[in-house]
Amino acid sequence: MPQTRPIRTADQALVREINLSLMMKHLREHAPVSRANLAEIIGLNKSTVSSLITELTEHDFVSEIGIDNTGIGRPSRLLTLNPSAGFIVSAQLNVDSISLICTNFAADGLWSTREYFKPQSHQSIVLEQLTALLRQAIQMGQTLQPDNPRLLGLALGLPGLVDQANGTLLFAPNLGWQDVAIAKILTDALGQNIADRLFVENEANMAALGEYFFGAARGFHQTLYLSAIGEGLGGALVSHGQLFRGKSGFAGEFGHMTMDVDGELCRCGNRGCWETQVSQSAIFRYVRQANRPSLLNDALRNDTLTIPMVVEAAQQGDPAALQAWEQVGHKLGIGIAALVNAFNPDLVVLGGILSLGSQFMLPAIDEELHRRALRWTAEATEIRVAKHGVDACEMGGVAMVTQSVLTHPERFLG
Repeated sequence: MPQTRPIRTADQALVREINLSLMMKHLREHAPVSRANLAEIIGLNKSTVSSLITELTEHDFVSEIGIDNTGIGRPSRLLTLNPSAGFIVSAQLNVDSISLICTNFAADGLWSTREYFKPQSHQSIVLEQLTALLRQAIQMGQTLQPDNPRLLGLALGLPGLVDQANGTLLFAPNLGWQDVAIAKILTDALGQNIADRLFVENEANMAALGEYFFGAARGFHQTLYLSAIGEGLGGALVSHGQLFRGKSGFAGEFGHMTMDVDGELCRCGNRGCWETQVSQSAIFRYVRQANRPSLLNDALRNDTLTIPMVVEAAQQGDPAALQAWEQVGHKLGIGIAALVNAFNPDLVVLGGILSLGSQFMLPAIDEELHRRALRWTAEATEIRVAKHGVDACEMGGVAMVTQSVLTHPERFLG
């Protein structure tokens, strides 16, 4: 029949893609390893493994790093993924800044930068600045890896509701943006060749993946991630390396759970959202309301207060700063207890600015967790501070690109 050959060809191509991915993922986790060991573990014959490894080596994804003399018979050449297989660009757009990192394929940092803009700047100005920085990051990657200046992928974390499938920022109340086709804007500016390797994601989702693959959640299976960035509170659930997205892809908007029906007005239009109690502005409000002698009084009067200043003041024993962090800890603990009851995670990770003041909040968080959560779920849950702190989102972008390359290496093999 006329269809027989195309179907067989498609089947053969699919099998090849699956085998390439299996080898890449195994090398990522267990290198160095020999061809013979790869064949045995994956369940392929040695000639197939040898052929595919040759292909991956020719495209600079795999390299030989030495000889294994431990076995009987002829020594085997050991294989590993090539850290210089290409470079990755990952960025985060905040309410007043853009941060970027450029790494190699092993997630080693090559270059990073952070630039600020005035809050409530016009959308076009911010997007122009973002595009310029991404272009600069790509150029830096090409310069720093001259032997293999290949862009493996570009990831961007955004605050708010993101349609990850088409790269559209649907609603970002803290930016004042709505229905912005970010992916289209970036591909138009940077070239259509990045379209199949561009990832646009909610910043908390990206940060959760960063901690899962490279940080505090490594080795855990069910992780609840919470992050305060600027005026918002984001969250995400990661189960065995996969994000829980929900029906429309917007799961994890924990910051908009109503905690006080008569509370502060949130930028989403609701009152008493959790983020109004634990975000940057909430911390500043608690410092102000403490009405106590404080190292921060001048900054309060001049409207120049920053989170690092509140952290430093607390480290020096400032009563207003310590009281503010404790208040945030109690508010966080109440919400965390509810989430622990709902999802029963084995780990809760505190990221963003929550990681900066964690030492002053953890006693209050722990108190509320064990007071309000079911004993069995509370005792099964560990709380950790994000290893990458405010940079977890960028590391999550690196993780997203890396996982994509490991799953679909054929896209780079021609």
